[in-house]
Amino acid sequence: MTDITETTAIDPDRRRWLRVGLGGAASVALLPTLAQARGAAPGATATASGVLRLDLNESSYGPSPQVAPAVQRALAQVPRYVTDAQLQALQVQIAGLEGVAPEQVIVGEVLEALGQHLALSQGAGSFVYAVPGYGALVDAARPFGGRAIEVPLNAALENDLPALLAAIGPDTRALFVVNPHNPSGTLSPGAAFDRFVSAAQARTLVIVDEAYLDYRDDAAALSAVRLLRQGQNVVVFRTLGKIHALAGLQVGYALAPRTLADALRQRGVGGAHAQNQLSLASAGAALADATHSAQVRRSVAAERRRWQQVLAELALRSTEATGNFVFFDSGHPHAQVAAALLQHGVRIARVFAPYDTWLRISIGTPEENRRAQQALRAVLAQVGAAPG
Repeated sequence: MTDITETTAIDPDRRRWLRVGLGGAASVALLPTLAQARGAAPGATATASGVLRLDLNESSYGPSPQVAPAVQRALAQVPRYVTDAQLQALQVQIAGLEGVAPEQVIVGEVLEALGQHLALSQGAGSFVYAVPGYGALVDAARPFGGRAIEVPLNAALENDLPALLAAIGPDTRALFVVNPHNPSGTLSPGAAFDRFVSAAQARTLVIVDEAYLDYRDDAAALSAVRLLRQGQNVVVFRTLGKIHALAGLQVGYALAPRTLADALRQRGVGGAHAQNQLSLASAGAALADATHSAQVRRSVAAERRRWQQVLAELALRSTEATGNFVFFDSGHPHAQVAAALLQHGVRIARVFAPYDTWLRISIGTPEENRRAQQALRAVLAQVGAAPG
């Protein structure tokens, strides 16, 4: 899950996606060679100009070492369209990991397509979601009659579950909630969240984006997929662009009630022709390597603790973020601090109104984080001493 300004519009031309996948996956295949040549770690987020890209919550740790060989093998299949059998193999793999039927798995970064489908199939109506937040699904529904119902975060910068529930109306097509939330990183507690989802799904479809839940050791116990397995009216979305480090391949999946999954496929969403060979191969390899994911999870958790220590030393208010980023109040206008950090070679996320003094910084490697923390100290000393 990326920010709304970071998304790419759906392109019905599958050949475009093939070109994107080829470029992205070929880059993945070359990562070890490039890393050796440049003395950098695979997945490093520095640009050619030396600017650290800590703005989009990408992974600095790179994909599983199993991905590059899988891509190399899949290159031979690039002249061929993905077959139903290839897609079904990935659906079966995902279904086994998630404990659902393969028919409930829709492969792809499908949030936009889901929003369009709900607006087109059910007519004009409202979509409830928390702000600031990730609005891709809601924005995709807007041209087709979707109306956004925006619910502010609560005082702890968490999803305001009672307010979200109260915002559901007779014409609500879906309630969309990101947990852990983006940009705050806060997690809605398990039992309370379960009660909220169960109550909401009785009134409308509930879509839970769990892009950052993989950074929790207890993700399986917290995931809303447990409620989907019980037959509740819930969709769970996951992207492989975060902990699995496949952001450049635009691959993820949704887990949905069978009726909705069938309807999406009838509309062409998640079908074999919507895929490309390299993304499919990369996804299968990444999902099969639980050891790599666990290593990245531990590394990010350790670096997140170090970030929180630095923020505490600087007496900066921050959230209890649980993903691969931190969110904190710098005490100064976002534009001012972000521009100064960029001068120090660190690019951070956009502003998230109304939190105009808050910064979201992605967690990189230890070296990248040290560099970003040094830059932050220098910038705060600079702007703190400036008049006004």
